[in-house]
Amino acid sequence: MRKPGLWWRRKTTPQKVETYTRWSFHFFATIEIFTLGIAPFGSVPQPRAGWLFLMVCAHAVLSGITASRALDWTRGTRGIPRRAVAVLGAVTAVMAVSAFALAYDGSEDPGRFATVLTLYIGVLSFGAGTIALVIRTKRRMFALVCGAAVGAGAVVLGFTGNVVLALATVFGAFLSCGALTATAGFSVWLLNAVYELDDARETRARLAVAEERLRFGRDLHDIIGRNLAVIALKSELAVQLTRRERPEAEEQMIEVQRIARESQREVREVVRGYREADLASELAGAQSVLTAAGIVCEFTGTATGLPPAVQSTLAWVVRETTTNVLRHGDASRCAVALEEVGGVVRLTVESDGVPLAGARSSGGTGLAGLRERLGGVGGTLTAGAEGRVFRVVAEVPVASGGGGIADREVGGHPELGRRAHPFRPAEHLPTTQAAEPQAAHRETGESR
Repeated sequence: MRKPGLWWRRKTTPQKVETYTRWSFHFFATIEIFTLGIAPFGSVPQPRAGWLFLMVCAHAVLSGITASRALDWTRGTRGIPRRAVAVLGAVTAVMAVSAFALAYDGSEDPGRFATVLTLYIGVLSFGAGTIALVIRTKRRMFALVCGAAVGAGAVVLGFTGNVVLALATVFGAFLSCGALTATAGFSVWLLNAVYELDDARETRARLAVAEERLRFGRDLHDIIGRNLAVIALKSELAVQLTRRERPEAEEQMIEVQRIARESQREVREVVRGYREADLASELAGAQSVLTAAGIVCEFTGTATGLPPAVQSTLAWVVRETTTNVLRHGDASRCAVALEEVGGVVRLTVESDGVPLAGARSSGGTGLAGLRERLGGVGGTLTAGAEGRVFRVVAEVPVASGGGGIADREVGGHPELGRRAHPFRPAEHLPTTQAAEPQAAHRETGESR
């Protein structure tokens, strides 16, 4: 059974802002009905009050439909609703004038006239605020507000002939229409800004990945390119010396073998350094990223003195759990604790965001990959929710520091988790370490 509010927690931050904006404008329709539609019943006789109520309800429904389509256009899911906006503008003008004419009968009652004027200006304001959702320039919004205010004053002047009352209507309509128009414009601007910031964050992450790939490729090019050029030259020289039956050919081939082994060692060091992660750097990076996302991050403990293999393993845990906190749930606080108890290093990560169904559970592929990594050094990983807190606990024996995950190879392939992290390199690069002893034996046999 789905928990209440799970549909809200499934949404990303931009989607939450969009949902809030949409329902705000739908709520405006409800406000229009209960403030403007019910007001005439106390001062306008029947059946005029009933007709006014129906007119306000129809205008509110039309405004809600137009607002929904305008927000769809803002998000790029449909074209600009020109027809809906034109219909709303015409209906707003006709209904406002009709409501004023229907409610105003020349009565001298100040309370009744105030109700009629409020109804008139209110319909114009809600209509102008909805139309402003498809306007993107301040000049056009200002023109819309001025046009509505001047039109309202002209209608009042035509019905009453009172210039002072008409000017007061212009001023009141200008303030009311201006407030709702500014609210609509700011809402659209905020919605677009949130989506643009989310896109910028994703772009920054992709650029970081691309930059790291370029760095890794540059390091390999510097090593392999230089050594292969030397190997090619010495091999060519050895061929020439062999054709001339010169004894120096054997020395050149021995040099080629030495350079090849040196290249293997250098490539292995580059790959190993690329795979291993620094715990202190990951903790600092996690705190920076979470703080930038508006999540309060607290850290206790120190990584100083831990074996490199233990630090590398726990660094992957920090990286994966940080990614989960950012991607899943709606956390506002994250606490990271690092401690050593009885020869076991324990890393605890807690966040107050309720986990999504299956996204941060123990069956997730990310946590499964971490379990494989920790299992390679005799460690354990537990994860689960307790009320409003989601907790991940990783334990690694300090004695496992002699051989980290990145240092253990079986059959030429490192024992690494099979899940690719957005910031990880390819984890199954081939290596020829196991072939080195055999090559050495072949050299010995040939030289004999």
